[in-house]
Amino acid sequence: MAAEPLSQKEIEDRLRELPGWAFEDDRISRTYRLGSHVAASALVAHIAAVQDELNHHSDLTLGYNTVRLSVNTHSADDSVTETDFALAERVEALAPAHGAS
Repeated sequence: MAAEPLSQKEIEDRLRELPGWAFEDDRISRTYRLGSHVAASALVAHIAAVQDELNHHSDLTLGYNTVRLSVNTHSADDSVTETDFALAERVEALAPAHGAS
């Protein structure tokens, strides 16, 4: 079953449950700040594993001590879907273990 695009209201409602996440350019995104480049790199590795598990991949950018995710669902005409929020929730659950803020 294909993922269905969420309405603007559904996206806004879901974002209230995910502080730090924003809707921009038809994607949901967040930047995490970490204590070091090594910590940021470790977070990227864990996010990559989650993305493979979900078979849903974001644009993932590693900076010196930052990690940025930006995601939408290509198979839903590059719209935001529940699948994107499932990924965001999984990342939110693992980010604190890396000291991300």
